[in-house]
Amino acid sequence: MSAAAESFAHPALFYADEQEYLDGTLPFIREGLAAGHPVAVAVPGKNLALIRDGLGDIAGAVRLLDMREAGRNPGRIIPGVLRAFADAQPAGRRVRIVGEPVWAGRSPAEYPACAQHEALINAAFTGRRVTVLCPYDVRALDERVLADARATHPTVIAAGRERDSAAYDWQGVVGRYNEPLPVVPDALCFAFAAETLPAARHTATRAGARWGLAGTRLADLALVTAELTTNSVVHGGGSGVLRVWAEDGHVVCEVRDAGRLTDPLAGRRPAARDQRGGRGLLLVNLVADLVRLHTGEEGTTVRCWFTR
Repeated sequence: MSAAAESFAHPALFYADEQEYLDGTLPFIREGLAAGHPVAVAVPGKNLALIRDGLGDIAGAVRLLDMREAGRNPGRIIPGVLRAFADAQPAGRRVRIVGEPVWAGRSPAEYPACAQHEALINAAFTGRRVTVLCPYDVRALDERVLADARATHPTVIAAGRERDSAAYDWQGVVGRYNEPLPVVPDALCFAFAAETLPAARHTATRAGARWGLAGTRLADLALVTAELTTNSVVHGGGSGVLRVWAEDGHVVCEVRDAGRLTDPLAGRRPAARDQRGGRGLLLVNLVADLVRLHTGEEGTTVRCWFTR
């Protein structure tokens, strides 16, 4: 693959059937292993089984992850999957990753976060000796998804040929999916400031328990609420509004404040070992099942889903 010779490469693989999928992924993996490159594969379960079976005896040399679990929240994939693997390798060694974050079962709420994730890979790995190959099922995904793939990947592989993408514009995709999140009118609402942070957390957990969260899921809701409301007090003008509601098998919590995020990778960088603070949005991405964010002149909204 020509892109693999560059410092950072991020090709999309368009495949129409299982054979095209294997023809596009297995040589990429085998060539990496033969060159001594660490290789990881994070794809949905059915495709993970195809690759594992196709690799045979060498499958044990590859880090294999089910993206339906590891990347359920698209905002978790860069820090918790891609960077977690790449950063653990010896400095200067090229790393190869097959990552498939978009599949036909993704919900309408999840997809904008998927598109932004694919765009932000280009910022997260600038200058790194990393190749991230991203498969797309042209049979099951609609044309909007494929158009976004052409915009978030500098090259596209189709029918065995790799070509530059004339539509490449990852910054445009980040901006396009910075979508306003309309207020849910029947949500439980709590306006908070510094002195009422504990009350905000208790409000969210009481509601979460009433709507079916328990154990670690309820603890995750409490952690996310604490992180987001504290961020609002410290960085978002000193106050904000918490909303919590039940929706389609989930408990959803949302925090709105007057702050504005200017770093598109906020919450997507792994924390350095000696880092103090600055982990709030990262923790939110790591524990929530889905995170959607909108930021603009009027302020910032962070909305998080937790499966009941």
